[in-house]
Amino acid sequence: MLRTEVIAALVGLFILLFCIRMVNQYSRGVVLRLGKFSRVLTPGLNFVIPWVDRVRFVDMRTVTSRVPDIDAISRDSVPVKLVVAVWNAVVDAPAALLNVNDRELAVVQVAITSLRSVIGQQDLDRVLHSQGEIVQTLRAMIDEATEPWGVKVSRVEILSITIPESMQKVMALEAEAQREKRARIIKAEGELEASRKLAEAAKIIGATPAALELRRFQMIQEIGQENNSTTVILMPADFGDVARNVALSAALNDRKSIIHQTGDGDPLQPS
Repeated sequence: MLRTEVIAALVGLFILLFCIRMVNQYSRGVVLRLGKFSRVLTPGLNFVIPWVDRVRFVDMRTVTSRVPDIDAISRDSVPVKLVVAVWNAVVDAPAALLNVNDRELAVVQVAITSLRSVIGQQDLDRVLHSQGEIVQTLRAMIDEATEPWGVKVSRVEILSITIPESMQKVMALEAEAQREKRARIIKAEGELEASRKLAEAAKIIGATPAALELRRFQMIQEIGQENNSTTVILMPADFGDVARNVALSAALNDRKSIIHQTGDGDPLQPS
């Protein structure tokens, strides 16, 4: 009698072990009863019917799907090679199990086709400089396509963009020309501003002779600091006016001498 009870207890324990299923915190258990979806097991211990219920576990953690070397052509017919990473996670365990066979492969293929479609609608300059907008559009397209599979795309990033070497040289020449253009514009604007300031300074100095003398002394001091071997000869500020008056007086005396010698009128006046 005791032996029978022990055997019955062991059989009951054996059956109980088959009835218990433990589900981890990061996963869900999908129960198929006689091949048909029945319910979802939550984390912890769950009871199932042995040999009737079949449990399939689905990982709910975020998965990183790397999509390498996608060949695409931009709207302006430039070949582009891209590497993209897609972060996705299962939010509906039954749909992820029942509606798609290889979930990760399906997400990668959707990312490839969506990216080619998005790149084909953009020019090369926009592809290179507006990656944020392209990524948002791409994420929305992938998320919409994977929604029936119970997958939520949380993030998409373009890891690298490769363009032909010939196009790289053309872009380098264009960038160099743009930099040279900006440099010339900045230089011209600086010269224009300097000329305006010099004109204003000339008006101020011309109206105040003492300012001209101060500026002359300042210039002499700067020359002395830069090159001490230079010899500077100072001349009065009105030396030019005196020289001009002397020249005019000499020219007037010469004309008077010519008139006196010839006895005629002014030879410079028309007859």
